[in-house]
Amino acid sequence: MKKSILLLLVSLAFAGQALMAQGTGPVIEFQEKARDFGDITQGDKVEHTFVFKNTGDAPLLIQNVAVTCGCTAPNWPKQAIAPGATGELKVVFNSAGKLGKQNSVIRIYSNASEPIEKVSLISNVLPKGS
Repeated sequence: MKKSILLLLVSLAFAGQALMAQGTGPVIEFQEKARDFGDITQGDKVEHTFVFKNTGDAPLLIQNVAVTCGCTAPNWPKQAIAPGATGELKVVFNSAGKLGKQNSVIRIYSNASEPIEKVSLISNVLPKGS
C-alpha cells in the first residue's frame, strides 16, 4: 500500500511538471473592451482602434473577427503576434439606416487561452437635422 501511494505521488509530481513546462500559450489582453461615441448623427461613420497585447508565451493568431451586422467593418492583423508584442483591431461603424442606442459587438476568434474575446462600439444615433 505504501508503495502504491508513493508511486501515485511521484506520478502526480511528474504530471504537474509537464503541465508547467507547457507554459500559458498565447494570451490576448485588450487595453479597453468598449468605445462609447455618445451621440452621433445618422449617416456618420465612426472608427476606433482597439489595441491588444499578447501577454502569453507563444505566438497569437487571430483566426477570424465576426460582427453583429454589416454596418460594422473590422480590420485585424493576419500575421502572428509574438509574445510581448502588440497588435491593432480597427473597426468602422456606419450609422446609415440606424436610429437610437447602438451596441455593435465584435467577436475575436484566436488561438489564445480564451479563444473568444469581445469588444464593442457604442453610440446613440440621432436623426439628421436634430
